[in-house]
Amino acid sequence: MDITGLNTAQKYSAARMATEPTASHNAAGSAFQTVAKDFAATLSEGETLAKASMIGKADPHSLVQALAQTELAVEAAVTVRDRVVEAYQEILRMPV
Repeated sequence: MDITGLNTAQKYSAARMATEPTASHNAAGSAFQTVAKDFAATLSEGETLAKASMIGKADPHSLVQALAQTELAVEAAVTVRDRVVEAYQEILRMPV
């Protein structure tokens, strides 16, 4: 039985839930906290798989998938940071 295929299917279904819309009852702080925890978990998982692949205990396909997810998470974080900095600079340019 190919366990990596099962693991991949479980991760896909878990990621699928993250894209579904949620009720807007959460405060902005708790939503940001959830996003930060998910981001940290993605980075941690990528790092763990990279370490495991260095000693030959990880499937190369899983490693590539984890690195792609990590790259996407970092790119999203950089995009959000750039937008926040741009908005801050726009506020600074407003006349008083």
